[in-house]
Amino acid sequence: MPRIIHCVGFVLVFSGIAFAEPPNRDIAATVNGETIRLAQIDAFIKTKLAVIPVTDSQLRQLRTEVVSDLIDDLVLKQFLAKNAPRVEAGEIDKQLEAFTESLTKKGKTLAGFLKETNQTEAELRETWTATQQLDAHVKQMITEEQLKQYYSANKDYFDRVEVKASHIMARVSPKATATEKAASKEKLQAIRVMILAGKLDFAKAAKKHSQCPSASMGGDLGFMPRKSGLMDEAFCKAAFALKPGDISDVVESEFGLHLILVAERKPGKPSEFEKCADEVRDAYTDEYRLELIAKLRKEAQVLITLP
Repeated sequence: MPRIIHCVGFVLVFSGIAFAEPPNRDIAATVNGETIRLAQIDAFIKTKLAVIPVTDSQLRQLRTEVVSDLIDDLVLKQFLAKNAPRVEAGEIDKQLEAFTESLTKKGKTLAGFLKETNQTEAELRETWTATQQLDAHVKQMITEEQLKQYYSANKDYFDRVEVKASHIMARVSPKATATEKAASKEKLQAIRVMILAGKLDFAKAAKKHSQCPSASMGGDLGFMPRKSGLMDEAFCKAAFALKPGDISDVVESEFGLHLILVAERKPGKPSEFEKCADEVRDAYTDEYRLELIAKLRKEAQVLITLP
């Protein structure tokens, strides 16, 4: 599903991808020989925006975002088909039966759910199969000791620690030259020096210089957990390394360059590995999935033919 980045927006970076005029107007992309059809993309958009009118320009942008996510799904499924344990159809039957019963208790039906989410039973089964394959694949690869190490490295997340952060962001195009990036970095460093010297207020600097929608609020992003769906790992790691009142050096994320100010830190509640082992494994699996998809995208032969 498309990621909605509330603050920094959405930046598309296509590696190893070619664009061409479509030989078949219904084919939106080809991934290692497998096709993604335009009908799949428009069906998804229709499900999410059933009563919201969109312009032609907005539709093109939505299609671009959705096809990117469908490419991610497809490269992962292709990898799992070759490298993960096979899931028996009977396991999915049991899961479907339990899911149907849970819907019945809520006064709903499986047919109604499928219509509401604009998918077929076969597609639902396929999604569940991929999820179980990924879980099994990770279990084969990782030891309990590795999970404990991951838990220790990310204890702030499992303890539910949060920080209240603000930032000043300079957008940097993926095509930016080293000179252009250096110039943006130098500008942020100069702003940091002014703030630390007491000659400039952080919030006022954000309103004037930040290239993020949060600029109007002085760069305020509110409270965030150690692993945030809004910001990437580089940003969160830097933010959580700061003490309240500290301002970071220039931090580079997938969205651009940042100065980060942490105003407050909520301590959360101390956790224990033994009591949250399943959550640790789920978090590790999700992080592994994202890293694996990024790697597979770079290696995949992808041809995008969106009209």
